[in-house]
Amino acid sequence: MTTKKQTQPKAGGDYINITVGDNASYLALGKDVHQQINVSAADLEEVARLFDELKRQIEQQAPPDKKAAALERVDELQQEVTSKKPDPATFSYVWSWFGKNLPTLLGSVTALLVNPLVGKVVEAASTMASDAIKAQFKPKS
Repeated sequence: MTTKKQTQPKAGGDYINITVGDNASYLALGKDVHQQINVSAADLEEVARLFDELKRQIEQQAPPDKKAAALERVDELQQEVTSKKPDPATFSYVWSWFGKNLPTLLGSVTALLVNPLVGKVVEAASTMASDAIKAQFKPKS
């Protein structure tokens, strides 16, 4: 049996232990580290384009009796993504709504939610919201 020797900090020193998961996107290690994620106008334009594409898919594929409600849910989602304090409950609600009402479009909604650029925009606004969204849509093992 092999025993690992752990180095203990000297008196008054810092001991930092970190584990990085498979889906880590940003990493800062050290003392008093602060990170800021910057979102450019081009990033926001691309996110708007992704939402426009989803709306086009809804226009083409949703039955007439569900089209208006689906577009309304996507507008809610878009407003939440670009808000200053995104609420993870809205992401979950919209995703569930599509699962119940338009399962054929659920893949497109999921693809938008897990898009790295959408994640960047949400994360820039709120790390807590981003973490909750990542946990909600993390692939099950």
